[in-house]
Amino acid sequence: MSGHQIDTARERGWEALSNGSLVTEAEGNNYEVFITADQSIRHQQNLTRFRIAVLVLTDNLWLNVRQKTADVQEMIDLLQPGEYRELEI
Repeated sequence: MSGHQIDTARERGWEALSNGSLVTEAEGNNYEVFITADQSIRHQQNLTRFRIAVLVLTDNLWLNVRQKTADVQEMIDLLQPGEYRELEI
């Protein structure tokens, strides 16, 4: 993604964290956008308490996501702090 630093939870050593903890950790480390494929996150977490934007992809299979990188890039560029959006993959 042009103009963005992207890390995975595994790369950061956060793979054992739940979504709520992941969002908290990402926000605390000054990430601007949290991307997940967990479509239940908005029902499981009170996302209004976060300033980080949350983008939910409807599929996390890299083969499918890779074909939509332009759409993901566009969505990332449009997201505002604290905003929640879903992107159909």
